[in-house]
Order: sequence, then C-alpha cells, then structure tokens
Amino acid sequence: MVIWVNGHLSSEEDARVSPFDHALLTGDGVFETLKVQGGVPFAVRRHLERLSRSAAGLALEAPPVDEVRAALAQVVEANALTEGVTRITLTGGAAPLGSDRGSAGPTLIVACGPPRRWGASAAVAVAPWPRNERSALAGLKTVSYAENVIALRWARERDAEEAIFGNLGGRLCEGTGTNIFVGTGGRMLTPPLASGCLAGVTRDLLLELGVAEEEDVPLSALADADEAFLTSSTRDVQPISTVDRAAMPTTPGPLTKAAADAFRALQDREADP
Repeated sequence: MVIWVNGHLSSEEDARVSPFDHALLTGDGVFETLKVQGGVPFAVRRHLERLSRSAAGLALEAPPVDEVRAALAQVVEANALTEGVTRITLTGGAAPLGSDRGSAGPTLIVACGPPRRWGASAAVAVAPWPRNERSALAGLKTVSYAENVIALRWARERDAEEAIFGNLGGRLCEGTGTNIFVGTGGRMLTPPLASGCLAGVTRDLLLELGVAEEEDVPLSALADADEAFLTSSTRDVQPISTVDRAAMPTTPGPLTKAAADAFRALQDREADP
C-alpha cells in the first residue's frame, strides 16, 4: 500500500507520523472517507468542503484544495485503485504531551483501502448513550471516535451492524458512522443538523434530490417507522431490517427504493456532484 504523508509518497512500512502527533495524543484531528469507483473518488468537492469546515471547528489550518486533490490522484494511481475507499486525515501535528498544540504545523495523510462490503440490509440497535448536540465537536468529523467504537461494539454484541444515537433532548440523531432516515406516513425524514448529527455527503445529496426532508423527530420514531435506511459514503443507501431485533414492517420500503434509485442514477451521471 502506498500512502501520502505531508507531500511524500511511501510504502505503508516506510510511512512515518510522529509518535507525538496531537491526533495520537489527544484525538486532535479531522478526516474524510471517499468512495472510489471506476478509479475516481466520488464527490471530492463536497468532502473537501466538509474537511475545511471540520478543520475550522478545531481551529486547524485546512490544506490547499489543489494539494489534497493532487494527493488523492497520486494515491489512487500509485495503488492502481479501481474500486475502494480513500481517507484524508488532517491532524494537529507533532506537539508536547498535553492538550496544547505544538508549533510544527498540521500533518496531512492520504491513504486508501479496499471497498467496504455492506450487506443488502442492516440490523441496528439503539445505543444507551446520547449524542451531545451542544458539544464543541457536534457536527464535526473528528478522529475522536472512541465513543463510536464503544457504541459499535455494544451493537455487535446485540447482533446489530450499527448503533443509533438519540441526543440529549431524546430526539433521533445519527449512527456511529451513518446518517439515519425514517419513513412514516409516506414521507422520508432525516434529523436536522441541530440534532447534533453530521452533515453527511450522501445525506445532503438525497435532500437535494428531493427524496427526503429534514424534520426533528423523537428517538422512538425509528422503532415506529414504516421503513428506514442508513447512509454513508461507503454504504450509499442501506435499508434497515431490524431495530433492537424487531423486524421493520418492510425492507426495503418504497421510499427507500426510490432514494437508492435516485442516488445510484446520480452516481452514474456525475463523479463530483
């Protein structure tokens, strides 16, 4: 595997990041994961815009867009990647032990991997821990993922593929690495950003396609839904089959099928929508 680190391509074995990097010491960093199909990363512009927003939220200096685009192209070419994923990680860079940043400047890493093979549908479990919609990190895609690691492990122990969070107000929020959509009364709904959820790229595209709309709903709306699905940059649209081991009324439902068809058509039509 060939990896790009701070302007240099090297093998996975030779790639080096300081053991004092602030992301390793404190979780100080942001990232983006992009799907690659036909040798082309999907929705690069949107991912880089979100990377800049997340970096601004941590007061990190975002790298020039052209530099990241070039790094992505180099990594895809060097690894002869036709189908798979790329990941851009921006960290606080080398720093002293503790919460203060150092003066070395950010670390930028671009890596890639094989495609994620998701099932035709997903079982989910509602996590017992809420998202904090008032957190300083709300809506930012940071590398501080320990909360997600714990929740995902908890879900796996309950035969589920994903854990779903409510927020402090008891409203539906998001999954550990997904956005959540629920179909009820002929409408497909997804929580607004004020819920504390991430502004997912697939989520945003579905809203723009008009196949879903934002609405603040209670956490119980998931279990009561007629149908539901997850979205992420690697899953696209994935129907939900069970919630806390209880089967959904229909999987996939008609609104889920319509969303999946619309998103697939968009991907076939545009590489960077």
